[in-house]
Amino acid sequence: MNWNQLISAKRFGMEEFHEERQENRSEFQRDYDRLIFSAPFRRLQNKTQVFPLPGSIFVHNRLTHSLEVSCVGRSLGNDVAKAILERQPELQESFLPEIGSIVSAACLAHDLGNPPFGHSGERAISTFFSEGKGQFLKDKQPDGEQLSSMEWEDLTHFEGNANAFRLLTHQFEGRRKGGFAMTYTTLASIVKYPFSSSLAGTKSKFGFFVSEEESFHRIATELGLTLLNEHPLKYARHPLVYLVEAADDICYQMMDIEDAHKLKILTTEETKELLMAYFNEERQAHIQKTFHIVNDTNEQIAYLRSSVIGLLIRECTRVFLEHEQEILSGTFEEALIKHISERPAKAYKHCAEVSIKKIYRSRDVLDIELAGFRVISTLLELMVDAVTSPGKAYSELLINRVSSQYNIKAPALYERIQAVLDYISGMTDVFALDLYRKINGNSLPAVDFRSKRLILLTRHFQRIRMTFNKRLDVAHALVLQYFIYSNQDSGFFYIPKLIVDSCAKHTHSGTQAHISIYQRWNIIS
Repeated sequence: MNWNQLISAKRFGMEEFHEERQENRSEFQRDYDRLIFSAPFRRLQNKTQVFPLPGSIFVHNRLTHSLEVSCVGRSLGNDVAKAILERQPELQESFLPEIGSIVSAACLAHDLGNPPFGHSGERAISTFFSEGKGQFLKDKQPDGEQLSSMEWEDLTHFEGNANAFRLLTHQFEGRRKGGFAMTYTTLASIVKYPFSSSLAGTKSKFGFFVSEEESFHRIATELGLTLLNEHPLKYARHPLVYLVEAADDICYQMMDIEDAHKLKILTTEETKELLMAYFNEERQAHIQKTFHIVNDTNEQIAYLRSSVIGLLIRECTRVFLEHEQEILSGTFEEALIKHISERPAKAYKHCAEVSIKKIYRSRDVLDIELAGFRVISTLLELMVDAVTSPGKAYSELLINRVSSQYNIKAPALYERIQAVLDYISGMTDVFALDLYRKINGNSLPAVDFRSKRLILLTRHFQRIRMTFNKRLDVAHALVLQYFIYSNQDSGFFYIPKLIVDSCAKHTHSGTQAHISIYQRWNIIS
């Protein structure tokens, strides 16, 4: 592999229109902007990273995580590009100076294919087919259709990374050819595992589905990636994948620690101890001096976190440059973070161990994973049944609910199943939960109707206060609560009860007995 061929501005699906543009933005900066303004990227704001979506404390979601990874990736790319150009100044006129922009764009896209509810969503999809009610799809269907062995491997090893590549390259219904029409290099830079699902192994990691195998082969051939195996298809990584992976490794480890501190899963002292361990004694002394100036606890943690990120960027840059030839030859093993210096490597390992023990196994994290597992499994069960038995009345209702961009009525079984996975994996946590409730009859459209009338109710109560010149604050709050959480009829019944009873009791002023609405209702009954 060589840098001149590895970096190409050609756009997937728009090859015939490939030409040099004369504008301030490079093609790779256009990739970045295209992702930022896309709907799948916006939806990441309502997808779980690790901790449940925030209440009063704003922890990271998939969107904020992707933005931070993109920032770190840009720094890594710029540092690597600068060093390589010093070694090989003849590459100055190539696209090599754009490495920072390429890695930054790839980092934005690296989690686009992840389903709702974090990594539990991936496991829920895989186990639905390997252990759950989706196992029947392995056998020949009544209509004679049957999935191939490789198609079955795609389902039982569902992987967010492969799904991201599909999302960016697949032509959905009514959309343009080439999906997002990204540059070849940006697309290659997000594929951490450039091989098919049949080589996924026990870790269930792979880079593309059967449906996108030819697309990746075309990209890899254009960029000159090293072919390691033809059947099943396997390539060496694009060199920039190592930088995208390093940016992700740095961010999720550091930011999960910071989030755990905000949520009081880790104490301030525990957090400081974890982060201080990355530095030598001299650097630690300097940090302690800074703490005397910056005495706000959250700012101290933020300062420590940023210092560690800076250190790890320098370490990963050094590793990449030291092993550049191995990386270009396709022989480099493992992630860059696995080859950093002894002290930060030991600290990183300790952070990972603490994260597994105290963060990823905390009650809140496990609860969201359990809930997500249930939601996705249920949606899969119903949707798969709908596309395999479309003649059922209920199936038709479900199919009609799916967006037209998903080819849910495709002639091939594998394509219909993929359309279901496209639909579910593209959901936000909130949308998936809402659909789950509606399908199970726990939430009806009337709820939405009632919620839209809360503003009108508020105005009515303001007028009532003015009319009776009385405080109805408690009644007001109770009505709103009943209106949201109870059925419509009881909600509307509770309104006159509170109004009449509270106002009548004041009017009587204790001189007359007051029969409440509930008492009157019982008498009538």
